[in-house]
Amino acid sequence: MSQLTIVANIVAAEDKAELVKTELLKLITTTRAEEGCINYDLHQDNENAAHFMFYENWETRELWRAHMEAKHLQAFVSATEGSIDSFTVNEMSVIG
Repeated sequence: MSQLTIVANIVAAEDKAELVKTELLKLITTTRAEEGCINYDLHQDNENAAHFMFYENWETRELWRAHMEAKHLQAFVSATEGSIDSFTVNEMSVIG
């Protein structure tokens, strides 16, 4: 399979935006060092400080799936339990 692009949208509960941001920032260095990670870039919405978006590129879907099972990602899930209103992940492919 060819390169996989991930667009992950995370919307924190309004009173938990700083907690979620802190925990998201912790993921960056470790994830960027993972096998298959091409880029892993965190964005914050300019109008809604509780809305975050990761734009990621991975060499393969299998390597991204391994990332999803990584201990640091599981630690994020535990640390932010009850603090996220929505979390959507889109798996995308370049078509042009």
